[in-house]
Amino acid sequence: MDKQKYYITTAIAYTSGKPHIGNTYEIVLADAIARFKRQQGYDVFFQTGTDEHGQKIEQKAAAAGITPKEFVDNVSSQIKEIWDLMNTSYDKFIRTTDADHEKQVQKIFKKMYAKGDIYKGKYEGWYCTPDESFWTESQLVDGKCPECGREVVRASEEAYFFKMSKYADRLIEHINTHPEFIQPESRKNEMMNNFLLPGLQDLCVSRTSFKWGIPVDFDPGHVVYVWLDALTNYITGIGYDADGESTDQYRKLWPADLHLIGKDIIRFHTIYWPIFLMSLEEPLPKQVFGHPWLLQGDGKMSKSRGNVIYADDLAKLFGVDAVRYFVLHEMPFENDGVITWELMVERLNSDLANVLGNLVNRTISMSNKYFGGVVADKGVNEPVDEELKEVVTQTAAKVAQKMEKLRVADAITEIFMLFKRCNKYIDETMPWALAKDEAKKDRLATVLYNLVEGISIGAELLFPYMPGTSERIMAQLCAQPRGFENLSTFGGYPSGNHVTDKPEILFARLDLQEVLEKVEALHPSAEPAAEKAEEKAEDNADNGIDLEPKAEITYDDFAKLQFQVGEIIACEEVKKSRKLLCNKVKIGSQVRQILSGIKSSYKPEDMVGKKVMVVTNLKPAKLAGMDSEGMILCAEDADGNLSLMVPEKDMPAGAEIC
Repeated sequence: MDKQKYYITTAIAYTSGKPHIGNTYEIVLADAIARFKRQQGYDVFFQTGTDEHGQKIEQKAAAAGITPKEFVDNVSSQIKEIWDLMNTSYDKFIRTTDADHEKQVQKIFKKMYAKGDIYKGKYEGWYCTPDESFWTESQLVDGKCPECGREVVRASEEAYFFKMSKYADRLIEHINTHPEFIQPESRKNEMMNNFLLPGLQDLCVSRTSFKWGIPVDFDPGHVVYVWLDALTNYITGIGYDADGESTDQYRKLWPADLHLIGKDIIRFHTIYWPIFLMSLEEPLPKQVFGHPWLLQGDGKMSKSRGNVIYADDLAKLFGVDAVRYFVLHEMPFENDGVITWELMVERLNSDLANVLGNLVNRTISMSNKYFGGVVADKGVNEPVDEELKEVVTQTAAKVAQKMEKLRVADAITEIFMLFKRCNKYIDETMPWALAKDEAKKDRLATVLYNLVEGISIGAELLFPYMPGTSERIMAQLCAQPRGFENLSTFGGYPSGNHVTDKPEILFARLDLQEVLEKVEALHPSAEPAAEKAEEKAEDNADNGIDLEPKAEITYDDFAKLQFQVGEIIACEEVKKSRKLLCNKVKIGSQVRQILSGIKSSYKPEDMVGKKVMVVTNLKPAKLAGMDSEGMILCAEDADGNLSLMVPEKDMPAGAEIC
């Protein structure tokens, strides 16, 4: 019987620079889903790749003094190296500079034009280069891009346009009748209320002001809009042909079962892409999942590290599977997650070294010590065994249930609940005490068999998330994979089998200070530059500043404001915003998201760990499409340099400022 197909894609990574751990999270998440589906018996095709055209690439290449192709070749290679480093099992890595992709994009553009969905006109409006997005005057927010908050430039040029409104009602109906199409639910509501229901503008789908793009072959002065080029990779990569000569692979795989993307590009994938497919008369993907972001936050990092953490640095310090475990386990389903060096060390020591590594090592060591490595089920059972078996045999179904809803972190938690139950079973049965009584030797053998069986089932379930660790455990237990469908039955480990005589340490406990020193060695401090910046700030502070006075207020007016000390526990740049930093601020027992226009004076790593003055009863506002729940106060000198208002003495987060 033929296996059921499962086609999964990531967003193709933009070749503007080396991907950080937040970008890398997506490929690891997709890999875990793909591996799990294979484990369930699906015929999986997993595609990823790189997005390599656009004005931003042309500008970066020019600044580097090389051709755009040389630039993207280098960055695409870096991206692929990191995807491979993270042990991801993609089946195809597509590049939008691939000749077959470029040819199909030209044919797709021509097909849409011949159908009347694309027409030639003149674009006059505003363009955001970082976003590669067009906006009307009414769509701007305070004169800036409504998506990223950055400056826009006035553009006037001949262009081709796509008639988006022609398909808008059909798309609205599809979303309403397919509740699973956009996930999580909050992303669907955002697309409907902010874009579709207010009405769609026709979309500019060609440019003439730069050259680094796929030429419109019947009008060579134009290049295809980068998003039309990039989105079509999902079909060109599996053999779509606009002339009707699509391959058997395409007919088998399309529609995609899952497009896995970051929440910041949900609009392109749930509005533009479905409409393009409708124009081509092709089925829509079954589901688009907009995952949250993984943010950096670590007050003890070196200032010279910049505002990102890279996957290869993490892998050097913790190992690939530890990094995979962290990013998969620590990311909530819908809200942003935070990564810090401290939290990485804590999770490795507690979950990986203690719960998992120690369990495997103890079990194998006791099997060798008491029975020469032979694991045999002697059938001497007690009620506590049934409790263990119940947990072990129910885990596979629980994991499948979580994975069906893409709750990957919850699925991993279920597996580690199995391992924790095995550890508890050791405490309950006390094998070392049984070993002292010869009459209880068969009971001891049964206990150790139950442990080996429980661990082997847990290890096989762990494979999609930590494949290397899973294989190492199975090898030490001398166990063979038995197939997902058999993991709900206890007793599949062959009685009389031998475990390895030399158990290896899966995860060694780490010392936080040693790790931080290694981090510093990877990225040596740039203290002299910091000292110069402080000297400049002192020079600027010599001259006083006179301000235009505002109208007087009464004490009652002032008393309406609530000022508190906030501790910044995480900070990152707002994607594609020139001014804004997004801070996670602890105030008492709460954590708020506060956006501040201080990027010119502070890097994210400078912010984390600081105690700052916060206005906490300010009405929430939306900046660059993100919610801001308060205001961080700072001073500004005549040159625009900013200085945070911080307490002179260490004060607890939430302390009132009066």
